[in-house]
Amino acid sequence: MGWLRNLAVVLVVSGVSCQDDDDELSQEKKLCQDKSAGELFRLKAGKDACRDVIQCTAAGLQAIRCPPGLAFDLEKQTCDWKWAVKNCDKLTKEKKVKPLLVTDEPLCEDNKLACGDAICIQKELFCDGKKDCNDGSDENSCDIDTDPNRAPPCDKEICKLPDCFCSEDGTSVPGDLCPENDKCVRVPQMVMVTFDDAINNNNIDLYAEIFNKQRRNPNGCDIKATFHVSHKYTNYTAVQSMHRQGHEIASHSITHKSSEKFWSHASADDWAREMAGARLIIEKFANITDNSIVGLRAPYLRVGGNHQFTMMEEQGFLYDSSITAPLQNPPLWPYTLYFKMPHKCHGNLQNCPTRSLAVWEIVMNELDRREDPTVDEDLPGCAMVDSCSNILSGDQFYNFLTHNFYRHFDQNRAPLGLFFHAAWLKNNPEYLDAFLFWVDEIIENHPETYFVTQTQVIQWIQNPVSLEAAKNFAPWQEKCSPELRSECSTPHSCKLGNDKELPGEALRMHTCIRCPNQYPWLNDPLGEGIF
Repeated sequence: MGWLRNLAVVLVVSGVSCQDDDDELSQEKKLCQDKSAGELFRLKAGKDACRDVIQCTAAGLQAIRCPPGLAFDLEKQTCDWKWAVKNCDKLTKEKKVKPLLVTDEPLCEDNKLACGDAICIQKELFCDGKKDCNDGSDENSCDIDTDPNRAPPCDKEICKLPDCFCSEDGTSVPGDLCPENDKCVRVPQMVMVTFDDAINNNNIDLYAEIFNKQRRNPNGCDIKATFHVSHKYTNYTAVQSMHRQGHEIASHSITHKSSEKFWSHASADDWAREMAGARLIIEKFANITDNSIVGLRAPYLRVGGNHQFTMMEEQGFLYDSSITAPLQNPPLWPYTLYFKMPHKCHGNLQNCPTRSLAVWEIVMNELDRREDPTVDEDLPGCAMVDSCSNILSGDQFYNFLTHNFYRHFDQNRAPLGLFFHAAWLKNNPEYLDAFLFWVDEIIENHPETYFVTQTQVIQWIQNPVSLEAAKNFAPWQEKCSPELRSECSTPHSCKLGNDKELPGEALRMHTCIRCPNQYPWLNDPLGEGIF
């Protein structure tokens, strides 16, 4: 939806002129008096007026219109598809009562804070996902800067490797290999290639072409990637093969529900059923028994706040890779969430974690999508490669990859993340050719570079070794270059239903183990058919 957000610029600007007339001035004042800075609102409700909004500016009222086919979402404060906007009947976004956290005189005794109506409740009840104040204000001021129970700023005296890593601005290199965080010649440049969603016959041949056993890291091992696997339509025989070749398998949910709001506001139990449930399915039907499924990515990159990360802590997940950091130089290194995130919560209505949590975040640094950064005007970055909508040719894509590689390589060598959906490469052979040419060029010309999994990135951060020692770094030599072979003599092609959870659907599932009794889903991840 990033391109929609970019369209939410002034398409039709019909400034309402400031008049000398007192009545008009007072009317404008009334309209703007309860609006926050930059807030967009409507003068008229209804579907016919849903494209049009107004903004208060220093020069007066400014009218903005969404492009045809779109409508303005007051809650998201951006243009969106008409069918997705549910608040055309409202004039302004919902006003939320704020708690009285800062007052001239204390209103409450120690360990208590005041609701918006000045009634005091226990501090720990604020921002816990349940409304305890009569006006609900205890849940209305809960971002990383205002949550009364938020994680503290980074303290390097307490936060020590291997279990904790933080820095004030997030750009510091782990260990003592690059004290100045610039021109880090002793630090290996890690590249994380990831693919989201199902692994099946639509993309198996693509993965075989990219990871062809000929492309190798400087330590002689095959280049590796991470696959964030969603359940529906996945071929678990293929997942088993990818895992045996040394690629990392991570969780990407069972249902991949299309409602972005669901992921933002799901309970810890909902997140557990989706992500820990998906892990159970993968472990069972791809025969993965080494407890290596330790990471996850939220569908649509919709972060689930403290609920998601509390679940991860409880369920033993090592890392998340869903939080986007805005484009910046130098880029950010991964960090632990024991301390405050070193960047703002980026994106429309994102719900980032605020509490101190024992989880790593492999942050998704936005990529610079300008073709020539020396002359092109500033553009917002993009986290997923396929969301960089201005890439229109293979040559553009090659230049994009090269520029972003050197942004990392020439600065603090933060791991470069190239996050894909397979269909983007599969459906654009020119892009695939450019990508493979670039990978081969990097392997040939940059012996400082390692294509590794996301878990292998964390393993290096926990125990940073110099570029010279990286060739013998044990975690990067596991499953170094396994031989290709068939996973099982007779893969099972199971035609399954699940009348209780997926009525009327018949789904095919491929696995090397015996077919389950029904198609695995949220309430029955092992497909036993007894629920």
